[in-house]
Amino acid sequence: MEKSTMKLKIEGGRTFTATLVDNSSTKALKELLAKGDITVHMEDYASMEKVGSLGTSLPRNDRPTTTSAGDLILYQGHNLVLYYDVNSWNFTRLGKIEGVSGKELLDALGRGDVTITLSMDADNE
Repeated sequence: MEKSTMKLKIEGGRTFTATLVDNSSTKALKELLAKGDITVHMEDYASMEKVGSLGTSLPRNDRPTTTSAGDLILYQGHNLVLYYDVNSWNFTRLGKIEGVSGKELLDALGRGDVTITLSMDADNE
């Protein structure tokens, strides 16, 4: 089974690779990314996550989920959430940045708003 990955480039900073799960949400996201990169302006929320609108709605696959650092979540069908701490709620899991600590993510993301550009990993094309 082939793994799908996506790049997340933080404005003025690092680039991370997330491994995507296999669901209808990620399939729709990959279709959007096939047309070009997506830039998301994200705000810090509750000192645990960055959240921003994708500008479109994706199919939801909400399930009770406990997040950890590096989790990529779809919230309410149109918000991308990148966790650097723990939370539990009904979410749609999109993927995960592996091998990164919450502190490392927060250092890369900063304390305030941040812009992240999503793109498909060249290995997927």
